[in-house]
Amino acid sequence: MKILVSNDDGYRAPGIAALAAALSELAEVVVVAPERNRSGASNSLTLDRPLRITRAESGFYSVDGTPADCVYLAAREILGQKPDLVVSGINAGENLGDDVLYSGTVAAAMEGGFLGCPALAVSLAGSEHRHFDTAATVAVKLVRQILRAAGLKRWLLNVNVPDCPYDELNGVRVTRLGQRHKESECVRQNDPKGRPIFWIGPSGPPGADAGPGTDFHAVENGFVSVTPLQTDLTAYAMLEDVTDWVSAIPHS
Repeated sequence: MKILVSNDDGYRAPGIAALAAALSELAEVVVVAPERNRSGASNSLTLDRPLRITRAESGFYSVDGTPADCVYLAAREILGQKPDLVVSGINAGENLGDDVLYSGTVAAAMEGGFLGCPALAVSLAGSEHRHFDTAATVAVKLVRQILRAAGLKRWLLNVNVPDCPYDELNGVRVTRLGQRHKESECVRQNDPKGRPIFWIGPSGPPGADAGPGTDFHAVENGFVSVTPLQTDLTAYAMLEDVTDWVSAIPHS
């Protein structure tokens, strides 16, 4: 049994060290992660230059690319086969609602899903990032449950864990993605030569769709949020309306 661990915070991040150590109790763990923080990289692959793999003193592999690059190369070059399970994290900060579209943490897990593996993206909610051990314990329990199943489930799960001691968690809730308010405005500054430069603003607060049943609501109330994700973005409810709309386009 081989578990591939990756992230988007980089191979030196405390979250990935905690996750790898915890999962090593269950199986052989191979860590392949970006050489630096690649938060917000989403599912991007590096196609405009070659990639380099380096083995660190910790035994972790680092890649000078994106989280998706890491999982892609891990399966094809480092492991030589697809892993039995992919776990991404532990991210320093939540990945709730719309965040999953931008998250490199979720993208690494999703790349595992593309390989046909069950995959988890694990994030520690909040800004203080004190209890990676809590998120690691949750990850181990979820992985154990996956391994108990009759055949590995090809699930892609987005997991958000409140930043508190494990015994203060209120339980686990299966949730749907909520929605954030529009993010903050970009931050404008000047470089040393007086030229304008811009920083993307931080994520906004929970929006109107953050009530019971959502990942936002679960974490806010002290529960671990487990959200099943899918990669099929087809809006099936719109197919009939769009078909009617297209059929009304004049042919001449």
